[in-house]
Amino acid sequence: MLEDPKSEIYQALVNMYCRNLEANGMLVNTFASLEALALGALKDPRFLPGGEFTVPPVYSVGPLVEKAGETKGKHECLTWLDEQPEHSVAFLCFGSLGFHSEDQLKDIAVGLERSGHRFLWVVRAPLRDNTFAVHGDPDLDTLLPEGFLERTNGRGLVVKLWAPQVDVLRHKAVGAFVTHCGWSSVLEGVMAGVPMLCWPQYAEQKMNKVFMVEEFGVGVEVVGWQQGLVKAEEVEAKVRLVLESEEGARLRARVTSLKEAAAMAWKEGGSSRAAFGQFLLDVADLEGRTRA
Repeated sequence: MLEDPKSEIYQALVNMYCRNLEANGMLVNTFASLEALALGALKDPRFLPGGEFTVPPVYSVGPLVEKAGETKGKHECLTWLDEQPEHSVAFLCFGSLGFHSEDQLKDIAVGLERSGHRFLWVVRAPLRDNTFAVHGDPDLDTLLPEGFLERTNGRGLVVKLWAPQVDVLRHKAVGAFVTHCGWSSVLEGVMAGVPMLCWPQYAEQKMNKVFMVEEFGVGVEVVGWQQGLVKAEEVEAKVRLVLESEEGARLRARVTSLKEAAAMAWKEGGSSRAAFGQFLLDVADLEGRTRA
């Protein structure tokens, strides 16, 4: 929701963003070939006309994400994935604060069952009394349709609260990622080369969705999130699209290309390695001028 320009929160946000321009530089978790347009615009003198403000140097030093295999022990879902065919599983995970209503959980379940595809789904307890049920243990028998777990046993796996997302995404069995479009998840999906079904929930995730679908070309939008309920038919259709159709194959090819570009960014001569090297040089120069 847009804030009233006269409100205190709007003014506080404007002041905060203006303070960013007072920095000597900004490090951002992205890489040049992923956001070439945005990074180019920040260097364009027309970006802030009038001369009152200038954009400090922006160093794109990503993608910086958690390494695979950093959790202790092997999670049960990875053992299950080992038994599934390559690129056959839709992985659904909505971040550390992701939640859905009971009605939404049931529609997701129906859509997954009707799709006929394999799935790995991380379920959190729904919102209750306007508080995030982050630590609540979801009662799957109550929240999901009657008999759902039995009917999908073997083809699907429902995990409560958490799964090792980086390890899951990089598993060869995963063929689609249903995500809330948090930036860390976007980069993890790109680095794993997995096409994404975009289902934003709050904050910058809605903007990230636009870039993922319209600029990066690594995902498709799950229709209905803006109205507060994605229907079972939509879940079924989009899972089928990514895992079965030619469009899904094109998404995979595009995200695979970006995966390769992400790997190159930190190699010798890569854009992120060069940007970080320039950052270190600029810091040293700044320190020298400060001492002088």
